[in-house]
Amino acid sequence: MREKDLSETAYEKLAAKVLAICQRHHVPCILHSFPETALRLHVSAVHLPLPLLRNMTDIQKMAFQVIGSSCHSLQEAKEAKRLGCTYIIAGHIFATACKPRLAARGIPFLKEICANTALPVYAIGGINSENAPFVRHAGAKGLCVMSGIMQCNDPAAYLKIMEESR
Repeated sequence: MREKDLSETAYEKLAAKVLAICQRHHVPCILHSFPETALRLHVSAVHLPLPLLRNMTDIQKMAFQVIGSSCHSLQEAKEAKRLGCTYIIAGHIFATACKPRLAARGIPFLKEICANTALPVYAIGGINSENAPFVRHAGAKGLCVMSGIMQCNDPAAYLKIMEESR
């Protein structure tokens, strides 16, 4: 659950509600950016920007079964592994409205990350049903979609199309 515009207190209130929904439907939830909130809510999975991850102690990291980070270079991917990540998100792969002024890193970047880390790599950025097969063939364990699923009328149908695009 990523929400960059909330204070930690507001994030924790929202996270508690989201976690209740996820638990009711047996869906895992990874909290983002606030490891102390994750601990208070008894969540064992957290996704942290590298600067936050760098500041965590090994003892703090041991509280989590799953730790992820977003990486934008091979060097960052290797650092994430050294810092204890269990997965990484690599991006942004294709042009996306979320990052209009930044050039996409492309499939060669994704291939390099996947080939040079033992961690599961999930791709993000501009991924749709037309380019999802390229992401899979590059070696990504999975892919992340944000805008497409948030803007569609039928999330289940959208996900089915993404799955069929293999």
